[in-house]
Amino acid sequence: MERRRSTPLDALSPGARFRTGRRVTAADLAPVAAMLGEAGGALAARAAGSLMTHLIATAFPGFGTAILREDYRYAGTVAEGDALTAEIEVAAVDRAAGRARLACRVLGPDGTALLSGEAEVAPPRVAEERELPETPGASPRPVRMLRALLARCAGLPPVPTAVVHPCDAESLRGALLAAEHGLIAPILVGPEAKIRNAAAAAGLDIAALPLVPAPHSHAAAETAVAQVREGRAAALMKGSLHTDELMEAALAREAGLRTERRVSHCFVLDAPLHPRLLLITDAAVNIQPDLEAKADIARNAIALARAIGIELPKVAILSAVETVTPKIPSTIDAAALCKMAERGQIVGGVLDGPLAFDNAVSQAAAKTKGIASAVAGQADVLLCPDLESGNMLAKQLTYLGGAESAGIVLGLRVPVALTSRADSATARLGSAALLRLMAPRAAAVAATP
Repeated sequence: MERRRSTPLDALSPGARFRTGRRVTAADLAPVAAMLGEAGGALAARAAGSLMTHLIATAFPGFGTAILREDYRYAGTVAEGDALTAEIEVAAVDRAAGRARLACRVLGPDGTALLSGEAEVAPPRVAEERELPETPGASPRPVRMLRALLARCAGLPPVPTAVVHPCDAESLRGALLAAEHGLIAPILVGPEAKIRNAAAAAGLDIAALPLVPAPHSHAAAETAVAQVREGRAAALMKGSLHTDELMEAALAREAGLRTERRVSHCFVLDAPLHPRLLLITDAAVNIQPDLEAKADIARNAIALARAIGIELPKVAILSAVETVTPKIPSTIDAAALCKMAERGQIVGGVLDGPLAFDNAVSQAAAKTKGIASAVAGQADVLLCPDLESGNMLAKQLTYLGGAESAGIVLGLRVPVALTSRADSATARLGSAALLRLMAPRAAAVAATP
């Protein structure tokens, strides 16, 4: 199995080049055909864009790279068996911002340009070495989610965000990247010496950022919540502390952030082989939600879906089967939630369930089962029976399906991003974009029945 090592930001310089040849396989074309709904031997040259994205993500700069923008022009078609040549040249490097601009081309068998243009990326700060998947056409990390979220945030002022206990490089780097894109105005909260030492060790400049000292992680969580309560921050972002420390402070009655709405977490996932973004909830907060909690989880997810541009979200209430049976309690909850939506107790979306995962996301599976539904096969939101199933589903899509994700906690007066040390730069940036979109409406949403 081939191993590749990524090129970190500090090793990139204008003029550096990468060039490789690739013969197109059916596996290369399958994700693009599924996404575009095209079939047949040849696809529009947009298939070359999939190859270029794959090379940026796995070859140059490589693993750990967040693709922030791609602006390509296409010509011609790509067919199985074609011998293509891909070229990437570093056009510019902005080390302070952590970004690079790449000039990109894909040439066809006769030397004509099937793709030309440029990409803006956030290369990894440290080189990563990984084995490439054995499948020749393995899909790269997708970029639809980040593109869509950043476009929706364009022109909006940054939201003041308390970054809680950012005492490692990744927490600080994520906050700085989000600030660079105008999504948040970070307020660092935590032990001052630890934060400044972590920044210095990673070569990060935090001199311009406000820093509110707190002696340890628990105090940092309480201080960050106080920043919100006093009107200095309108969102919270987790740094290098445990999730339960931050959520305990946010949920405390004296914090003033709770509402009548149940708090829940929602992932937004971009799976390469699926034609649309998927919201998965709840995979991080509610362990075994009852019917009342599930109703609020649905309301929170609908609000987030509408915030990211899905005007009438289709909510699939998942279970193991698509028929109501007393032996599986989640099917009873699903039926009740649908009746609640029918009676106007849950508004803003279309609900259906119980639905098994296959007939929630696949129209072919729904048709085979004879399910007539406005949601089956085209769900925007997957409401899971419990935290275990939701967490496993989200992680399976990420680690086995190549999905990229972002997520936030909803139901409080302000949104909360629970970023992880394992999150990619794309995931951190996407979560910050969700904060930006939900911050001005969080309190109003949480107060709505």
